[in-house]
Amino acid sequence: MPLITTLITARDFDRLLLDETPLLDLRAPLEFARGTIPKSLNLPLLDDDERHEVGLRYKQAGQDAAMALGHRLVSGHVREQRMAAWCAWADAHPDGAIYCWRGGQRSTIVQRWLAEAGRERPRIEGGYKALRQHLLQITETLAARLPMLVLGGRTGTGKTRLLADIKRSLDLEGIARHRGSAFGARPGGQPPPAGFENALALRLLQLQVMGTGPVAVEDESRNIGRLSLPEPLIDNLATAPLVLVERSLEERVEITLEDYIVAGLAEREACHGDEGFALFASWLRHAMYRIRKRLGGIRYKELATLLEDALTTQASSGDPGAHRSWITVLLAEYYDPMYDYQLRAKADRIIFNGRPDAVMAFLARQMGGQRLQA
Repeated sequence: MPLITTLITARDFDRLLLDETPLLDLRAPLEFARGTIPKSLNLPLLDDDERHEVGLRYKQAGQDAAMALGHRLVSGHVREQRMAAWCAWADAHPDGAIYCWRGGQRSTIVQRWLAEAGRERPRIEGGYKALRQHLLQITETLAARLPMLVLGGRTGTGKTRLLADIKRSLDLEGIARHRGSAFGARPGGQPPPAGFENALALRLLQLQVMGTGPVAVEDESRNIGRLSLPEPLIDNLATAPLVLVERSLEERVEITLEDYIVAGLAEREACHGDEGFALFASWLRHAMYRIRKRLGGIRYKELATLLEDALTTQASSGDPGAHRSWITVLLAEYYDPMYDYQLRAKADRIIFNGRPDAVMAFLARQMGGQRLQA
């Protein structure tokens, strides 16, 4: 009986993505690190060194020689180990699919080996390259077409928290793994640009199939950390209606303390254990230093001193409360004037402003009375 070698073609890519189909990425680790598809696991056919050797052989002696070398490199114990990992993935994901760079030799070989082991899995025609182009086209179309409601407000008003309670929302900072300010870096860093773009496209596709109505999105600049938003989305956000969240300075200080200090330390301790506090302190110092020129020499020294005092207190007592002193100054004297300046250019787009409860009620009306929460 012939082996099953099913192909998933471009006409099924949307369903593949919307179903969040588990994907086995057979590319080398360096290829995977440059960008991948959401829900992908990297279990390569060739590691980086092996891929380099095969590539050199291809240039020197052609395809047949390169394939022969690849089969020698992935044989015996090496093949057994990799087959065990692929079979374990296939057993855990009976609905999964596999791909390599262009859907060619690597995924064809592994698909055949899996089928011989009684684990037939479809491969993606055109591989990562085809999926990537499909996702870029989704962004090109939907980023410009989906109606947006931009959620603005001063730093610390909890805009990201509100987005989390809105089903039809686009959390750009979550996708970018960065909170969007000088203090926005998170442990583990940001995804590569291609990975960010792929995840953004998938979210846009999900929003399209949710139905009609506007999408709530936080007011962002062109860049979130080191990642840039695609031009169609920038243009859309630049003209979309603006809804402003209002809170008192005291409330904003507490939210900033919780989201950046308490959560920031917890994230680093979860990733780095006993080294977490030292990395947390270094991150805060570096973030403050990055904005020293915009703060001015005198104010920077004042805030740096307040930060050191707060870190000393927190290290000795575990109490983060002393950070309120520098957070208050930073919000009132640095972020608020910058916000006021930027808002003047957007004043004609404001359609509502109010406290969080009022904003959520307004958004519910704008979204056709649908339930906001997921």
